[in-house]
Amino acid sequence: MNPLFDRDRLLIKPLGERQHDLSHASLLPLDAAPDALPDQQMRSIERLGEQMIKARRRGAAVLMLMGAHVIRAGVARQLIDLMERGLITHIGMNGAGPIHDYELARIGATCESVAKYIRTGEFGLWRETGEMNEVVSAGAARGWGLGESIGRAIQESDFPHKDTSVLAAGVRTKTPVTVHVGIGYDILHEHPNFDPAAFGQASYRDFLRVCSTVENLEGGVFLCLGSAVMGPEVYLKALAMARNVAHQEGRKIANFTTAAFDLIPIQGEFHQEAGKDNPQYYYRPWKTVLVRTVADGGESFYVCGDHRQTVPLLRQAALRAEAASPEGRHA
Repeated sequence: MNPLFDRDRLLIKPLGERQHDLSHASLLPLDAAPDALPDQQMRSIERLGEQMIKARRRGAAVLMLMGAHVIRAGVARQLIDLMERGLITHIGMNGAGPIHDYELARIGATCESVAKYIRTGEFGLWRETGEMNEVVSAGAARGWGLGESIGRAIQESDFPHKDTSVLAAGVRTKTPVTVHVGIGYDILHEHPNFDPAAFGQASYRDFLRVCSTVENLEGGVFLCLGSAVMGPEVYLKALAMARNVAHQEGRKIANFTTAAFDLIPIQGEFHQEAGKDNPQYYYRPWKTVLVRTVADGGESFYVCGDHRQTVPLLRQAALRAEAASPEGRHA
């Protein structure tokens, strides 16, 4: 039997010794006005903005599952504003998302050079970031999810940039922000104080919260941003569970809107699955988000572009739809 690695042998260094590739100053201002996308994509974004307003009016869910690059793109202010307006009712991240959010709030910088620090064996092994493990362990013991545990810690801290923390905003606005981890994926898992049982328990609670949100997806919106695996897969399992119960109760979860935002161009008609001879058949946002799960009455959109451009455009489209709606005119 192979021995287990002894984490107590690791040298953990202060975060102040790390060089950072991204600073808080790179976050976009709320009123950022990026260049427009091609006409077809802009029409898709306008339609999504309209559907977000309709979902809010109906009391339906607007669920966003996203990869960590969305946080790194510097669009926290746009996401927080949408949460405050009730136009996003739930955000789910992969395990790296909270790390960037926490570091930006705490020290105003994040993103180390993997190429640099993997050569020296320092990658990920930074003391203050590792303190997130203790936050999660304490939160799990209190019955909190992973996202809530970190969000509460940021919100209750004296961190200089906690006002632009998406996780803290979740606590402040009572919007669920959940975290969906795979063991071994994230730098927190390198540390001696990482408790896999606490993380598993807390992240599973977060998964069940997504399932609860998906139960309210009829007439709502699901947005998958920059996540090729976590977002589509968590959504798929949650939808299966929610539909299982709905069918027993004589209800349907079928008429809703989905969208995938990513950097990868889709060749061909994205409302139909790619053939198995096409490598893009295995691209989950296409077959799961855009085709299979909306086959019974929903509609789907694909938006290709940098999140630093597409997220502000989506917010602006939602605000235009809000202003044009009866509720917006009488607000």
